[in-house]
Amino acid sequence: MTMAFKEMPDRSSKPLPPTVTPPARPLSLVQTLRAARRNVLEIIPALAYRQPMLSGRLGARWHMVQDPVALRRIFLDEVDNYPKSEVMLRMLRPAVGDSLFTSNGESWRWQRRAVAPVFAQRNVTALAPVMTATAERAHRRLSGSGGKAEMVAEMLSATFDVICEVALSGREHFDADAYADAILRYFETAGKASVLDFLQMPDWMPRPGALLGRGAVRTMHAMVSRAIEARRGQAGGDVDDLLDHMLKAEDPETGRRMTPTDLIHNMQFFIVAGHETTALALSWSLLLLAWHPEAQARAREEARAALGGHAAAGAEHLDATPYVKQVIEEAMRLYPPVGLLARNALKPDILAGREVLPKDTIFIPTYALHRHEMWWDRPNEFNPDNFSPEATEGRDRFLYLPFGAGPRVCVGANFAMMQAHIILTTLLARLRFAPGPGRAPVPTMSMTVRPDNGVWLTIERI
Repeated sequence: MTMAFKEMPDRSSKPLPPTVTPPARPLSLVQTLRAARRNVLEIIPALAYRQPMLSGRLGARWHMVQDPVALRRIFLDEVDNYPKSEVMLRMLRPAVGDSLFTSNGESWRWQRRAVAPVFAQRNVTALAPVMTATAERAHRRLSGSGGKAEMVAEMLSATFDVICEVALSGREHFDADAYADAILRYFETAGKASVLDFLQMPDWMPRPGALLGRGAVRTMHAMVSRAIEARRGQAGGDVDDLLDHMLKAEDPETGRRMTPTDLIHNMQFFIVAGHETTALALSWSLLLLAWHPEAQARAREEARAALGGHAAAGAEHLDATPYVKQVIEEAMRLYPPVGLLARNALKPDILAGREVLPKDTIFIPTYALHRHEMWWDRPNEFNPDNFSPEATEGRDRFLYLPFGAGPRVCVGANFAMMQAHIILTTLLARLRFAPGPGRAPVPTMSMTVRPDNGVWLTIERI
């Protein structure tokens, strides 16, 4: 498998964003296993970028779906027929158990009701001052970085502050560096598919990755558990954050409340997902703008005009910076947070004119969907105007899925977008970014789509 990367360009060039070179045809079982362990994006064949649906067999039958009508059926019309695949759940459960992300049916529904109020638009808007303060701190760190910094680490630090405030009203119980290291160790161990998964071995057979990831899980769970116990020990007073809503949540039909394990698993999921997605969107956005100085200049002019004399952006500046938002949306088109999803079919169905049988595996290659030759004009180029009002008018909702779709769409999508918009507007108004030394990063996925060697940029204060 070859990678599509090159030396970092000078400012005058307009390179194609870095990507992977897809295999010319679907891989064999052994090839798929090797590719999935190395980079999940490498298992997506070239035909997936050109055809609405592919089918094949790796022990069990599989289908890759890139057709928007079929995707609407999977995510919305027949959502109960396509639960998350057991392989994917097996990789997630050691860390997040049967939380909102991994549960189904009534268990999912009552957990969703418990957390949804935290991410209602009015509450997200009320969190804007926290995001503004975080953006200002990120600016100060980058301004004092000596003219060069690695963006993934910087953005993870910024977004971790915000999610801890939303989830726990602070991060005093967390060692941010140790927690970030544990996340990476988990992704690289339990977060990778095992040969036993491809051979469809039963769940009771231990997966090596899950065993190797136990230390990372213990580290993350210990910090979350300390924060929960500290809250339980507080005397009086209500704190309006995610943990408070979870502690009070009760299923109106059964009276069920979250157990201590439920709380740990749900908080773990929201802390990881709540800052990882936004940090990666920001990192890819800054890399793309560094490669495309004209787009960066346009976004900066808009940001500076909107902010006026303000040091950092707030919710009141978002309507005046639509192009900055388009940059983020385009970055998530080219580098969706999760590049491949998997579902299992429960009952027979027809997708894109093809027969689907019970137990078939349904892959949704978001990475290929977002770069698909049938649906996007010049799909491998960076063009924020793909998300202008004129371009999005009439576009099928199921061609762009950075946060999923249907009833299980990411509950924190608005939160993530507002946070990214505020931070990027603040940084662009006060800093200029250019490519750093070395080769461009290759998008690599185990659980999320990350740049393999980080995003090193040079930084100039304006």
